Order: sequence, then C-alpha cells, then structure tokens
Amino acid sequence: MSKYVVAGGTLNQTPLDWEGNVNRIVECITMARQSNVDILCLPELAITGYGCEDLFLSEWLPKKALTFLPRISQACENLIVAVGLPIRFEGNLYNCACLIRNQKILGFYAKQFLANDGVHYEPRWFTSWQSELVKHIDIDNQRFEIGDIIREIDDLKIGFEICEDAWRGDQRPACRLFDKKVNLILNPSASHFALGKGLFRENLVVNSSRNFNCSYIYANLLGNEAGRMVYDGDVLIAQKGRLIQRNNRLSFKDVNLVTATLDFEHPDNSSAAFNHDDHDRHDEFVKADTLALFDYLRKSKSKGFVLSLSGGADSSTCAILVAEMVRRGIRELGLYDFLKKLNFADSDFESAGKIAEEKELLRFVTGKILTCAYQATENSSGETFESARALANEIGAVFHHWNIDAEVDAYTKKIETAIGFQLQWDKHDIVLQNIQARTRAPGIWMLANLKNSLLITTSNRSEGDVGYATMDGDTCGSIAPIAAIDKHFINQWLLWAEKDLGYGSLSHVNSLNPTAELRPKDQHQTDEEDLMPYPILVEIEKLAIRDHCSPMEVFEQLSRAGLASPPTLKNYIVKFYQLWARNQWKRERIAPAFHLDDFNVDPRTWCRFPILSGGFQEELALLQEL
Repeated sequence: MSKYVVAGGTLNQTPLDWEGNVNRIVECITMARQSNVDILCLPELAITGYGCEDLFLSEWLPKKALTFLPRISQACENLIVAVGLPIRFEGNLYNCACLIRNQKILGFYAKQFLANDGVHYEPRWFTSWQSELVKHIDIDNQRFEIGDIIREIDDLKIGFEICEDAWRGDQRPACRLFDKKVNLILNPSASHFALGKGLFRENLVVNSSRNFNCSYIYANLLGNEAGRMVYDGDVLIAQKGRLIQRNNRLSFKDVNLVTATLDFEHPDNSSAAFNHDDHDRHDEFVKADTLALFDYLRKSKSKGFVLSLSGGADSSTCAILVAEMVRRGIRELGLYDFLKKLNFADSDFESAGKIAEEKELLRFVTGKILTCAYQATENSSGETFESARALANEIGAVFHHWNIDAEVDAYTKKIETAIGFQLQWDKHDIVLQNIQARTRAPGIWMLANLKNSLLITTSNRSEGDVGYATMDGDTCGSIAPIAAIDKHFINQWLLWAEKDLGYGSLSHVNSLNPTAELRPKDQHQTDEEDLMPYPILVEIEKLAIRDHCSPMEVFEQLSRAGLASPPTLKNYIVKFYQLWARNQWKRERIAPAFHLDDFNVDPRTWCRFPILSGGFQEELALLQEL
C-alpha cells in the first residue's frame, strides 16, 4: 500500500471546555472517516486547549484529559489519529501526542523541546522528554509506551515532532528520525500567529520534508483560544520538498479538515486541490484580528462592542475591524451560523433574513454589534467629527455624539477651588490634557454596561512604548485589539483598507494628521510633534525592545540608516528610552491584547520590564557625550 489519504485537522478549542473540545475532535475525526482518510494529525494539546496556564500545575487536569481518550479512540475506526494532551508521569507533566489506530492506543510521544521565549512559558508547567528514551505508563490497567516513540504501520514508519521540536535546528528530533528511515513525520502544533510567520512556517515544513526525505504533516490550533494568543489554523502537508496542500488560514469555522493523497512510492503522483495564500501582511492583520475579536466576543458571551470613536486612526481601525469581522464571518459561516454563534435574538434572525442586499445586511448586523460615541470638547475639530460620523454611517454602527466640556469644567473648577489658583496651559499642560481624556471614560463605560458589551481600548503599540496614553482615560476598556501593532503600520493599513477593502469613508481619517486633540486648537497639536516621526519610533522600538539593544547600539545601527541627523536621532533615542522606562506601570495596565506581531510590549505575554529602574541614565549619558 503505497498511497495514503492523509489529513491535518485544525480546531478552535477553549481551555476547560471539555465537552466542546472533545466534540470538535470527534467531529474532525468523523469528517476524516467520511473523506476516507487513512492518517489524521490533530493539534497540540487539543483535548485541554494549549492556554490552560497554571492549571497545568494541578493534578486533576491531566487526569481528566485522560478520561476522554476512550471516547476519542472509539471514533477512530479504520483510522490512524494523533491527538494532543498533557500526561503526568513519574511526578512530571509531559506535553504528549497520543497515537491511535483503529480504536486502539499505540503509545504516547512526549515533546522534547519546550518553548520558553516570547509569549511561551512551557517549562513552567512541562518537563522535556529525553531523546531516544522510551518508558511504559499504566493507564486503566493497560500498559503503553511513552516517550520518543516510532511506529511502523504497513509500509509507513511514523515519527513525531511537536511544535517547538521542529524549530531546534540540528538538535531537532527529525535529524534522528531521518537516520531511522522514518518516512512520515506528524507535527501537532500550537504555534501562535505573528505577521509574516506563516510563510516562515511553510518554508520550515517544506524544507523539513526535503531535508529528511519524508512526508510531513503539520496541524496547528485555530483562533483566539484563551484571550490573547491567536492561532492561524495552519495545516501544511509536504512531501520531499514539495508543498502538497495547505489550509485556508484564520478560518471562522471551528473545525477544518485538509486532505491530500500521498504516494510514498512515486511522490510525483501525490496530489491535492491546492489552496493559494499570498501571505500579504495587511490581509493577515485583518484576518487575524477579526477572528480574534469574533472568538473573544462569543467566548466571553458578551453582546457586542462599544467604542469611543474619535475620528482618528486608532479608533477608525478598531471600527473597521469589527465591520470586517461581520463581513468575513457571514461570508464564511453563512448568516444563520454567524448569528447563532453570537447568540443573537430570534427577532434579529428574522429581521436579518429579510434583507436581500449584502451591503445593507452587513450594516444591519454591524449595527447590532457595534455602538460608537464621539465625545467632543472645545478642542475637537469638525474634521474629526465628520471622520467619525461618516465611518459609523458607512459600516452601520450605532453612532452617538455629545459634548463633555461641562464635565471637564466642573472637574477643573473643583480642583482650582481646592488648591486656590487657576490651572494654565503653559504650566499645567499634562493635567489639562488628561482630564479631558479621563472625563470621556464614565460615559463610554455607561454605554458598555447598558449594552452588556465589551469596551474597546484603542491604544496601539507605539503609544504603549512611550506611555502616550491617559490611564483611566483612553486606556479604559475590556479588550485592546491593536495594542500589539505599531502606529506606522496602522497608518499604512488604513490606506490599504480604503482602497482594497472599499471603505470610502476612510478618506477622511487618511487625510488627517494624527492628533490627540487635547490642547487648544491654536497650538496645532500632532502626535508626531509630541513624540517623534512614527517610522523612526518603530525602528528604535525594534532594536531597543525586540532586540534588547542598548541606547548606544541603537544609535550606531540607525545612524547607518540615515533616518535623521545624528543630533536629532540622539534626541529621539534619549526620549524613547526615558519614556519607556518611566511608563512601565502603564503597560502593566493595558487591557487584554492580541499577540499579532513578532513581538509586543504586554508584560503578561512578551516583554517584562521593571516598574522601577535606573531609567538607562548611564547609558543615555554616554550617548549624549558623543
């Protein structure tokens, strides 16, 4: 038997959703049987979900995961399946893949390399398994092999890598599997999404199949599983250096099955209906963020989103993401399933079903999900109001607007009375700016409470770097969908969205210079005047935060790039580091954010920095002495 129908299944799982997780696993197995699949690879830790965090330290969680293996095994009639779960063995917890054939467990592969960088903290919970080591484990009065297992089935020799295993160069398990003439490697994964990572992962799988002269099946988790991490649901099937099949990534469907026919004797005859993916970063961003919003909304059982729509770039991006969530979700799932997943009322089903034109249907559904408010002060402009109003009208969001000058004046006068003097812009600039942002918070929170909705925080990563945000003001919220994306990318993305996604109302925001609109109009406040040009801020950020460079190293590298004159560049770098060190406490309070780029500044998922520090004083002094 040289030909096999193989498959990877991607699943949108949720920690502790035992019934839902197992149902999705069984559904995928059933789909595989109906498609005459011989071998199915499912994602890493599919039974529990990857994001159980410190619950993995418990005794009961891995025990409970084991109780579902009989049900899963029973579904595997005439089928080979690999499914992920944690196994506690000899006092340690191991990240394992259980291999099942025709309803019988054949053994457990244990992960050898644990991810311990960026957003991953696996060694906190799991223990690495030693290569070449195989032991025995007793489960329900049966004995199974556990460890670095290989299984020969007919003319197949099956080996494993689990996610991080494959990223370890010449130490990876595949090097030894090649020596043992393994011709099929299964890789159950929980590899987080990041812009551009999909192409890198695809190359890894294809090159693995070439370098180790094998067929390689990679199956990743899907969706916003536990709140912050997003998984793109990559399924990649490669054979001897050729990509045979890939999944349509970032699907709104909970279960996806991708199949291919592999001919192990004559690989040129292997075939599949190939899915195209151009890995465009703008498209990747909107797909990942809209899926993350959809999953967060339905899994939190909230009724919608509320947004303080200022007419600027950040809040406009958030509004478009919600509108695109609706458009993409309905197109992929169909109207009924989309509304059902979000627990819409029966009356809304009936009303939506009567709308024939797609544009009006999308506006109707978006209006049920997104409520916006423009909160003006005397420093707000007509241009930003029109930008907000036009965008809300185009996408169909509920749009409110009101003026908060009376509330700002009341707070200001109360404090002036207490301290015995008047506040002035030339002396109390930050105070007078921040009170406006903070005064916007109570009203928008009231709307969110009334609607039982999630309040969107519009902070971006560039603002997080330098603390350019008002705590308890524009940082208020339940979810921060763009906190992992830099402002320069957002500005470019909005231009792309106007043209490629067809949101004509974005012409308003795309014509504006980004501004907080908190100072008097005659001061002509802009974000880049307050900070520095965003393209330069991004380059400093990459070196200082992502690459952990010193101020001097950043200056030396960016000087060669010629982004600004040396004195100006020095000033920007000094300003960045000073603001970064000063504002860690703000980053500690960022609302839950999606991990979307190859790094972020969320101290709970990627970048830890002391709240109190010396603030790079010596390092900056050396730079200024140059």
